[in-house]
Formats: sequence, C-alpha cells, structure tokens
Amino acid sequence: MKDERWKHGGDIYTNGVFKGKDLVDFSSNINPLGVSDLLKDSIEELFNEVVRYPDYQYRELKASISEYLLRYENVNVSSEEMILGNGASEILDLSLSKIRKLGIVVPSFVEYEDFALKYNAEIEYINLTGDFQYDYSEILSSLNKLDGIILGNPNNPTGNIIDKEKFKDILDFAEKENKKIIVDEAFVEFSREGSSLVDKIASYKCLVIIRAFTKFFGMPGARLGYGITSDKQFIEELKKYQLPWNINSFAEIALEKSYKDENYISKSREWIANEIGYMKNEFAKLSIFKKVYDTNCNFILCKLDTMKTSELYEILLNKGILIRNCSNFKKLDDTYVRFAIKSRNLNKLLIDNLKNL
Repeated sequence: MKDERWKHGGDIYTNGVFKGKDLVDFSSNINPLGVSDLLKDSIEELFNEVVRYPDYQYRELKASISEYLLRYENVNVSSEEMILGNGASEILDLSLSKIRKLGIVVPSFVEYEDFALKYNAEIEYINLTGDFQYDYSEILSSLNKLDGIILGNPNNPTGNIIDKEKFKDILDFAEKENKKIIVDEAFVEFSREGSSLVDKIASYKCLVIIRAFTKFFGMPGARLGYGITSDKQFIEELKKYQLPWNINSFAEIALEKSYKDENYISKSREWIANEIGYMKNEFAKLSIFKKVYDTNCNFILCKLDTMKTSELYEILLNKGILIRNCSNFKKLDDTYVRFAIKSRNLNKLLIDNLKNL
C-alpha cells in the first residue's frame, strides 16, 4: 500500500501547519515569484466582485483566455471551443469519464489512473523510453486498440515535452479512427515557447488540451483550469455534468488580471529558465544522485544512488524541507525524487543540505 503522504505534492499541512512547523515546499510545482503585481493592485476590485453572482456563462473570462492564447500562442480559440473547470482536475475527470479503453503513458500524474478507474475504464499502460522520453511508435501501436490516450506536455514527473513532428502520425491516426488524444498542459507555460499543441486544435477534433491557470500564476488555492478542443459536441457533453457557477469570482478576476501582466509572464519565464540551469548544474555535482534527468519544466526528477527516497524525505523533513517522493508514480520506485524550482536562496538551501548528506 502506498503512503498517502506521497500521493500529491504540496501537503504542507500534515507535517507542517498542523505540527506548528514552517516547511520549505519543494514538492509542489508553483511559480516561486508568487502572484502578479497587477493582481495585487486589484484587491479592491476583487472584493467588489464577490458581492454578486458571476456571469454563469463566464463570457468575459472566456474572452480573457482567448486573448491570452492569441497573444502568446498565436491561435484563435472561440468560447464554444472552451470548457471551464474548478481546477484542471475537473476537466481531466470529465474528459476521462468518456473514454472506456484508455491508454495512460507512464510514469505520469497519478490522478489519471484514479479518474479513469472511478468510471470503470479499461486501462493500458504505455511506457516511456528508458531515459523517460515518449515512445511514439509504441503510443501509435497501442492506440489501435484503445478509445483514447492521455499524456502530459510537459509530463509530470519527468518534465519531457511532446515532439510535434513525431506526434503528427498519432494525431492523424486518431483523427481518422475517431480516437481521443487528451493532452495535459498544466505546466506548459514553464516550458520553452512553442511547446504547446494548442496550434493543432483547429486541425484535429480528436485533440483535447487541458490547462491549469493556477500553477504558472502562483495561485493553486484559486482552482481554475480549462479545456480546449474543436470538438464542440464533446464540450457540450461534458458541460451536462457540471454544476452552475463552478468558477468563483475571485478566480475569474485573478485570471483576467494575471493574463494581462506581460511583465510578470516574461519575468517568470526568464527566472525559471535560469534557475533550471542552475539547479541542473549543481545537482550534477552531487554524489547522492545516480542520475539527474533533463527537464523542460519547473521541476527536476532525480534517481538516488544508494539512499532510499523515503530516507531522504525524513532527513530533509527534519530540516524543514518538503520534497516529492515519487514511489507512487507507476514505473518508479523508492529511489526517485522530484524537486520543484524555487528562488535562488531556497534552491541554495536545498543544495547545501544535499551536499551534507
């Protein structure tokens, strides 16, 4: 039985808050710069909005998302091609409820399996390559006997992204054979520009892209995500199972303000890119690691040499540092650990503690 402490990152409560301890959280992959200054300057507007019901069609919110995608991805997405969720998890859950025979590329986000099993789906696991890259021929071969697949771009916990050229055959096959390709892009803003598959939406009705607002913009507590697909019938089918007003006014205004803060967005991307380089270089010098995997995201997966991750978890926890034990990811064991990217001072704190082991 897997330890529930390690089901998700970001649990600062069990061993932190409820024990009166402050923890430095390297287990959750959230923007270390915090929230947008433009949002901070809009606090009064936020409180003015919560005294009334949101627009149940969320027209301004959808318009803000469309404008953002046009500005940063150079794609036009209409409100009819969009579904909003109380976090990306809601859209993942709804989307997977429609797939009876599902392929899950592993290791990947543990909730994919949980959502699918809740709806009694038949699951086939498709392995990444030995160096944790996508095996495109294996995905294509498996898709032949499935109704759809789900994979991350970038993938959690490995940080690898989809090669668009190699993925084209998969999309072409899925479109022809009426399969669903669900791509979780919760962390895509942390990756290099041009990584998203959102530019493929218009060409492939089979493709469903799911994004989270709250990770890159530093507000996981706000709970807001969305799905995008040109299959409007699929969206309408999912909406039947949603509650009205599933997005609160605070989250709505937070997105509208944050998506307009171009300085925050560019600064965050530059910061993350610099810190990833710093962390990878420093990790490569540490004897505790057998392998440090390449990443295109704001977290780094490592394999320990001789120590167990459960041991490292307890050692660092006693020093006030929380890490992500990856033993509950399918195909990983108690030698894998994931570290989020934080500020330079906190990253140095982690590295100094690892050096002393």
